[in-house]
Amino acid sequence: MSALFNFQSLLLVILLAICTCTYVRSVAPRLVDRNKEGFLGLFFMAARIGERLSPYVALACISMAGALLLQ
Repeated sequence: MSALFNFQSLLLVILLAICTCTYVRSVAPRLVDRNKEGFLGLFFMAARIGERLSPYVALACISMAGALLLQ
């Protein structure tokens, strides 16, 4: 089943994208910062979300991991 049709999988993909973009921005900031507009701007916005809301993103990752382990 596609991740677009399963809500839990969609949330997992979004969380992984946010965490990945934040990590890439911390390692190579020019790679993410040069694309602030357009489709690739979504990666810049995901990195910003990961930086500014990091405690909430971490809690969401932990709760998602718990839900997957209990499933």
